Amino acid sequence: MQERTLRRSLTLPVLTLYGLGNILGAGIYVLIGKVAGHSGENTILSFLIAMIIATLTALSYMELSSRYPLSASASIYLHKAFGKRLLSVGVGMILVFGGIASASALTKGFAGYLNSIFTVNQTLAGIGMIILLALVAIKGIGESAKLAALFTLVEVFGLLIIIWAGHSHLSAGDFTAAFGIDPAIGLSGVLFGAFLAFYAFIGFEDMVNVAEEVKKPRTTMPLAILLSLVLATILYILVVMVSLSAVGASELAGSSAPLNLVFDRVSHLSPAYISLIGMAATINGVLVQLIMGSRILYGLSSQGWLNKRFSYVHPAYKTPAFSTMLVAGAMILGVLGFGLVSLAEITSLLILSAFTLVNAGLAVIKLRKQTEKVAVKVPLFVPVLGCLSCIGLVIFQLFGQ
Repeated sequence: MQERTLRRSLTLPVLTLYGLGNILGAGIYVLIGKVAGHSGENTILSFLIAMIIATLTALSYMELSSRYPLSASASIYLHKAFGKRLLSVGVGMILVFGGIASASALTKGFAGYLNSIFTVNQTLAGIGMIILLALVAIKGIGESAKLAALFTLVEVFGLLIIIWAGHSHLSAGDFTAAFGIDPAIGLSGVLFGAFLAFYAFIGFEDMVNVAEEVKKPRTTMPLAILLSLVLATILYILVVMVSLSAVGASELAGSSAPLNLVFDRVSHLSPAYISLIGMAATINGVLVQLIMGSRILYGLSSQGWLNKRFSYVHPAYKTPAFSTMLVAGAMILGVLGFGLVSLAEITSLLILSAFTLVNAGLAVIKLRKQTEKVAVKVPLFVPVLGCLSCIGLVIFQLFGQ
């Protein structure tokens, strides 16, 4: 029987929007108020700390994706570094469960935005959304990525509206105090805010799991990772600055829909517009996590590390249909079993653990001075610092509170 393979159809613009949409959907529309609740006026500082930690690991992913452009990428990276099957499968499953927790949190955010417009059963609305997106993901990576790109444009448009409507607050606000730690907040408040804000920067690690569906992946993937993270950082910092100046940290923390509050304050228009955009952002994030989780399971199975059923490819759509439905079912269980902040904390903890291992893997590979042809290389100190910073944030979360 002829082996079925995935279809290469993703280009740099689509892949960049795919990654950007997942990064944006994960945080700014859902958790900015929660971060402000811990960090207060130091919210900008928390976001910057989270960005630096995420960037170190993103640089490591850029080199690794250029070396090994395969699905189940993190597992492949660790297998190349350590040659331990159990470790490789373990990190893959950590990322799958992290994606499931992330999507479950986003589903709750979607239901909250929908409920601000129409009175609905939020649990049933979230479950229905997951099922519909699973069907889209099975239909094809081209259709899924294009839908994700469309939603990304909507997300970016929403953030740009807030920035444009609140531009006077950017010029009038005094943000110098944001970089001096408020004694009432303390370093622990800033770091816990950074831990939550880190959730807003994850997403680039999902991009590499569609490497086998990307055209010229060795050069396209690293550039798309860099572009998506840079664009997300610029949008985040500007939106946080507008939000703090126009509304203030205490009001942001007390709102269940913080960007609705900001939009109402800076534009005096109905916040329903931002609710619709927030729904698009969360839908996008869930769709990308569905794709990511199913591709990791597909990749692990293709390597012979999981049951072959996980690498079943639909004969017509050329997508991993069984793995997609399995991941969707796990997301539904997450929606039923956990709260929003708990899901965000679980996601950050799992992803940070995986990032620690991935950075360590790249450091080992670089120390071997292998002669592989690589389009993108980073200095050794990048994965070392990436590893240490992720460990530090995990330790703080587990023992620093």
